[in-house]
Amino acid sequence: MPDFDAEAFRRDIHANPELASEVPRTAKRVADTLEAAGLDVTRNVGGHGVVASVGEGAADHAVLLRADMDALPITEKTGVAHESTIAGRHHGCGHDGHTTMLVAAGLRLAANPPMRRVHLMFQPDEENGRGAKAMIDDGLLERFPVSSAFGLHVMPGMAHGTLATASGPFCAFEENFEITLRGHGGHASMPDRLADPLVAGAELVSALQTVVSRNCDPRDHAVLSVTNFETDGARNVVPSTVRITGDCRGFEGRVADVIKKSMKRIATGIATAHGIEVDVRISRSFSPLNNNSEAVAQAAFAAKEAGLFIEVDTPRCGFSEDFAAILERVPGAFVLIGQGGEGRHGRPLHDPGFEFDDTLIPKGAAFWEALARSGI
Repeated sequence: MPDFDAEAFRRDIHANPELASEVPRTAKRVADTLEAAGLDVTRNVGGHGVVASVGEGAADHAVLLRADMDALPITEKTGVAHESTIAGRHHGCGHDGHTTMLVAAGLRLAANPPMRRVHLMFQPDEENGRGAKAMIDDGLLERFPVSSAFGLHVMPGMAHGTLATASGPFCAFEENFEITLRGHGGHASMPDRLADPLVAGAELVSALQTVVSRNCDPRDHAVLSVTNFETDGARNVVPSTVRITGDCRGFEGRVADVIKKSMKRIATGIATAHGIEVDVRISRSFSPLNNNSEAVAQAAFAAKEAGLFIEVDTPRCGFSEDFAAILERVPGAFVLIGQGGEGRHGRPLHDPGFEFDDTLIPKGAAFWEALARSGI
C-alpha cells in the first residue's frame, strides 16, 4: 500500500467523528482515497454511503465487503493524542478501524485486481440500524449485484488478531418499547383524589422482569431491559404521565412474539388495577443476523489464506448489527476480529475509554484481501 499511512488515516477519522447518517467528511476521505488509487467509486448511495468497485467478473461470483463509518454520541475519555476534537462524539465501537481496514484492503486490490468483481461498501448510521437499509432502498443490491456479502467487527476481550464466527443465528434482534401510563396527578398531600401512574409504573418495572423468566423458554436467549423512567411530576406534585422505555433482544421471531404479548398483557393488567390508561408501543430497530454456512466456510478458508486463526463455532452475540439487513437479502457471514484485553484496547465496546488497536489494520486488510480473492 504505497503512500498510504493506515494509522494516520484511522486516527484522523477518530479525531473527527461523525454521527448517524451525517458522515460527509468521513465518506469523502474514503471515496477520495480509493478513487485516487483507481477504484470505480460511487458516492452518495443512500445518503453518504460509498461503494468502491474493483476487479471483473459476473454478478453470480461478485462479493460485497462492508464497513461502517459512524461514531457514537458519547464523550471520549481515552486521553490519546488523537482524541475526538468534537465534544459528545467518540468512535467507541471501532468503526474508524473497520473503515480503515477495508480502505487498506481496497488499495491492495487496486494494486493487484482480483479475478472477480468486488464491491466495498462503506455505510453510515449503523448504530441506529438505518444505514444499510438506506443504501438498500437506494438500489444498492440492484446497482451492485453480488452473490455473497461479509462484514467484520472488532471485539475487545477476544484473543488479539483471531477471528470468530458461526453458522446460523449470530447477532440478536433489537426491539424498542415505549410504555406510557396516563392517570390524574395533583398535589402530593391528596393521593386519595388522584390516579397515580408513578406507583403503577414502579410496579410495572418490577413486573416486566418476569416477562423473560416466566414466559420465554429457558433454552432461548431473551433479554428485556428497562432503561429509562420519566414523569411530569415534581417534588410535591404527583405526575399525570409516566413514560417507561427500554429494549428487548433475542434470536427468533417467536421469542419476539412472546415478549410483545407478555408485555402488553402485564402492562394492561397493572394499569387496570390502578385505574389508569396505558399505551404500549414496540418497534424493531434491528433484525436478527443469520450467517450462511457456506459463507462461514468461505470466511474460514480466507482466514487461513491470510495466516489468521478463526473459530467457526463461537457463541452467539447478544448485541445487534444492521448488517443483518444485507444478510436478509444476500447469503453471507459476519465475522469478529479480536482486539485482546489489555488497557484501553480491552475496554468494552461503547465505553468512553475504548480505543481501536491500530496493529489490527494489516490483519483485517489481509483477511479482506484473501476473502476478495477466494470463492471464484
